[in-house]
This record gives sequence, structure tokens and C-alpha cells, in this order.
Amino acid sequence: MHLPNKKSTLVILALSVTLTACNDDKDNVTVITPPTQNKNLELNIVHINDHHSHLDEDKDGFTLKMNVGKGDEEFNASKGGFARVAAFIHQVQAEKKNVFKMHAGDGTTGDLYYNLTEGKADADAMNSVCFDTFTPGNHEFDSTDAGLKKFIDFLDQGTCENKTKILSANVTFGASSPLYQTQRIQKSQIFEKDGVKFAVIGLTIANKTKNSSQPNTDTLFADEIETAQKEINQLKAQGIHNIILQTHVGYDLDQKLATSLTDVDVIIGGDSHTLLGPKILEKYSLSPEGAYPTRLKNKNGDLVCIAQAWEYSNIVGELNVKFNPEGQIESCSGTPHVLLGDDIKRTVDIQKYNENLKKYNQNKNIEQQKIYTRNEIINVSENEKNIIKNQIKIDQAPLDFIQPDSKTLSLLKPYQIQKQKFAEEVVGQATDNLCSRRVPGTQRDIGRSTLGDICNKNNHVDQHGGDIQQIIAEAFLQQGKAFFGADISFQNGGGVREDVAQGDVTVGKIYNVLPFKNTLVQLNMTGTEVKATLEDAIDSVVVQNNTGSYPYTGGLRWNVDFNKNKGQRLSQIQVRNATGKYEALDLNKTYKIVTIDFLANGKDGYTTLSTITGTRRTNVGLDYAEAFLKYTQALSGQTGQKKINKLSTENYSTQLFVDKAK
Repeated sequence: MHLPNKKSTLVILALSVTLTACNDDKDNVTVITPPTQNKNLELNIVHINDHHSHLDEDKDGFTLKMNVGKGDEEFNASKGGFARVAAFIHQVQAEKKNVFKMHAGDGTTGDLYYNLTEGKADADAMNSVCFDTFTPGNHEFDSTDAGLKKFIDFLDQGTCENKTKILSANVTFGASSPLYQTQRIQKSQIFEKDGVKFAVIGLTIANKTKNSSQPNTDTLFADEIETAQKEINQLKAQGIHNIILQTHVGYDLDQKLATSLTDVDVIIGGDSHTLLGPKILEKYSLSPEGAYPTRLKNKNGDLVCIAQAWEYSNIVGELNVKFNPEGQIESCSGTPHVLLGDDIKRTVDIQKYNENLKKYNQNKNIEQQKIYTRNEIINVSENEKNIIKNQIKIDQAPLDFIQPDSKTLSLLKPYQIQKQKFAEEVVGQATDNLCSRRVPGTQRDIGRSTLGDICNKNNHVDQHGGDIQQIIAEAFLQQGKAFFGADISFQNGGGVREDVAQGDVTVGKIYNVLPFKNTLVQLNMTGTEVKATLEDAIDSVVVQNNTGSYPYTGGLRWNVDFNKNKGQRLSQIQVRNATGKYEALDLNKTYKIVTIDFLANGKDGYTTLSTITGTRRTNVGLDYAEAFLKYTQALSGQTGQKKINKLSTENYSTQLFVDKAK
């Protein structure tokens, strides 16, 4: 005997309700609405998430270690860029049936494109794809509900035949919101392919958005699991079998949603910037956190497929899903396509180049000593490119060489010009030379300054460390305070690359000072862990001679003696309280920390930070150079000039520095 599953049973119940409602007692006639015929459904879902205004390709951003006949060598190629995203999605649309295009949130904040256009450049780029659905992420609320409304208006100004459906079931907009009662953002949406209906439900991460972004105070975010189940039940009552969640809640919560809910089939996620994919990606210096797709069982015991597509326009996820007539998944498979450019070139071996140059200067006989010019080192022949591509094919690595979409490049060109001009814009005035120094003292890292002896032989820098490092640590703290009420910031001295000379400071200079692809992270740490982190960083300097590890903090100060053993080097560790006064670090208290993802991952010797995981870690997502830019733009000054001053000595992290005796 065949028993219907839970989905079928609920559909029958829903039909029974319909039949009862249609019964006309007066005429004693029952009107029966025929049920929709259940059929198989195949969907080809293409999706991205967390592109964060990263519309340009990352030049030289992808490393390839290969042997093309000359031994192991390192190559690089450009990666990502929204024009490649568009090109790949157009390619899938041309080749596959039932293509459904999804964006799981955080399209804005993270690059100058957003600073300049408030989301218009991102909306125009997204409209070159015409996504079927979009779920607002926490960063869509960074400029209050009005910022989200403006972004949606930009999307609606596009030329797409059908407007992108904006979905979030757990957001309720308050009366102060411009989105109050507009109905533009729906809880879910029903779609149809091949005569079969399916639904997409949106979810926005609740606590993080409310506490680490800036939604209107009366805009509320409900529990993600409870909201999702309620919406699923309502869709089931309408006879919808095939349920997809489009979430901006993070990979961990996606997995919890999968196992906690009934009748969910697919989850397309975002927020945690999670790379999912095969283990072979590790050969290419990538670290997938799980399989693509991740397969779990829902509360009914049926298969759920979870997918996420990393970050920054670098990947398009392609997920093939086959549903049976009862709405269960028969199979799901797919590929996270890493988008690369064909501009493969060798990484310049500067040491090799300098050695050859030295030999050439000593012995001009080129026949005796083969000298490579810089271009000869970089250039890669077509045959060598084919060897590299063939090896990738043999490895079955999901790396796709794809040309950018020309139309998308054209529409972005005016914004790129605007961005280049913005880089030349003066955003502040340095009232003094802001010296860069990794480690205080007179023994380490004393010849690095581009300003020469002005900084290299500066007594205050010798005693307390780099001025610009300290200002940037303070900038991170202030941004952390704005997002989630941060108490302390961490920045490594080596992450700051240049001095800032007295005079005009441009946007471009800020991005030269902080040139890496780092973003801010929130960590919740005990005072004991804070102290251990400082000891880790200083131990890396003392033992490994890694001067770049030396810590700079906002809101925290200390005395340090390199002559003592690890665990004993720091004393007088004090935290700046809300009144601006310093008090002793409480080893048992939990503090809110803001730092960069590079350090949060335990790099540069910050081992303790890598242990702060799970609910104790939250990706803020703000680019670290943008955090410094925002700090600069918020400074006060006469006639609009923003004065970038050195901090007072009492607010330098290092109050007393004792180096090892020579």
C-alpha cells in the first residue's frame, strides 16, 4: 500500500478546505477546483552573493603554481569582476533550460563604487544579468532603510523585462521606514517553469543586521527558523511543493535551517562569504569549507541541498536540481565556477631578476650568462597557457577562463572613470608627518620610512611606534563602535604600508596605505584572550623577528618588555572606557573586538584570534581601507578641510617600550 508523504497529505487537506469553502448549501451544489497536475521539475540555478560593490576584476589576483617544463613556477591571472559574472550567466542561459538567477544579498558596501553612487553602479551591473530574486543582506541597511529604498529604486530603473523580486520574510518595516507598506519587499514569491510552480522565500540575518548595521529603530527582524517554517506552511497550504530558501544568514545557520525545517528543499545562501567546492581547490590555494552543494536531510528526512558562492564577484554557483512530482529532490549537483582571465603571467621573481642583473653588470658576456629581462620573466607563451589549462582540466578543478561581457564593461566604464577621479580627490589634510613604524625602539624596522630620518630617527616614534598605524587602529575602533559598539581594535603594524606626509591626503593615498583585500570582523573575547593575543603578536616579533606582527590597538594601551618570557612581557594593560578614561583590563570580562579578517584567521602570529569562532565571530564586511576613509571623512575642520592629527600620546597603544639588550 502506498502512503502519501507529508507534502502530499497537506496538499490534500488544503484541497479539502477549498472544496468545503466552495460548497453552496442553498443550491446543494459542490464546485470542485481541479488540482494542479504534479510533474517532475528540473531547475538550473545560477547564483552569487556578497559581491559588496566589487565590480572590477582583481588584477593578478589568482595564483597558479604549475610546471610548464621549467620546473615548478608561480603564475597569476586576474579573477572575478561583474562583467565576467554577467558573461558566465549569459552563457548558462544560452545552453541550459529553466535557468533561475539568484542573488543572496550584500550587493553594496565594500568598494568606492558604493561610496560614489550609493548603489547605482551595483544596480546597473545587476540589471545586466536581470536576477530573478534578491534578498537584502545586513549591509543593504548600512545607510538606514532609506539607503535600501534608494538601492531598490535604482534596480527598478533598469531595462529588465521583469523586475527583480526582493524577498525577505523576517523583516517588518516600521512606520518611520520609507519601505513601510510599500509591498516592494515580499516574504516569498511563487514562480513557474514547465508548468510546475515553485516558491522562493527570503531571509535576512536578524541579530547581525539589527545590531551591526543601521536599520531604522522600528524596523524589526524576526527569528529566521520560526519565520521560515511559518512561510513554508502557508505555501504548502496553497499546494506549492517545491520550496527554495534564499538566505543571507551564513553557512552555519543555513545548515541549521536545513535540519530544523520541514519541507525545505534548497537553500541558496550568503553572508558568511563561504567557499564551497571540491578538495582539489586546495591545490590552487583555496580552502573550501564544505562540499558544493552541501547535502543534508530536513525534518521530514528528505534531501536538502545548500549552496553558497564565496564573495566579491569571484564565483558564480551553478546548481542543477531535479524535483520529483511530490516536491522532493531526486538529485542535486553543481559547480562553483571560479572566474579567471586569460591574462596568465609569471610572478616576477625579483630576487632572480636582481641576481641576473648583478651578474650582467659584472660580466657583460650575455653568451656566457643568460640574462632575463623583467618582461621575459613575466611572459607566458600560448603553449605554456595551454599546458596550464590542460592541467586544470585534468584536475577537474572548477576554474573557468572567461572573457568579460562587453556590454557590462561598457555600462561600468563611466563609473570606473568616476572612481579613478575620486582616487585623486583630497579628503583631508595631515597636519604633521604621520610616520610609519612597525615596532617601536631603535633596533628593529628603523629604516623603512619613505620620509627618511624625519621618521626613522623620530624620538616619539622610537618610544611609542608608528603614528599612522595608531591612527588606523583608532579608525577601526570608531567604525566598530558605529557598527556594533566595539571596545577594542587590533591592527598589525605590517598591514600599514606607507607613511602619510604632511599636507593633502587623497583617497588614492588611503588605499596605498592600506592596499590589501582585508575586511573588518567582530570578535567577542575575554580579557584573558585579549592579553593572550597581544602576547602572541609580540612573541612573533621577538622569536620569529616578524616585525609586521607588532600590535596596534584602539582603546587599549600597555607597557612591554621584550626581555621577559612570553606571558610576562606585558604590564599595565588598560582599556579606555566610555568616558575616555583608562581602567585595568578585566581578564574575566567579555569585550567586543574589531579587527581585520587576516588577523582573525590567525595570520601573522595572532594565533589566539583564530580560536574565536562560531557565534563569537561575525564578519562585518567593511573594507579596511574604506573604514579609514570613513574615519577621515568624519573628522572636523574649518572650511570643510578635514584635519588628520596625530593622536595624543596617552592614546598610543605602547606607553612604555623596552627592547632586548644588544
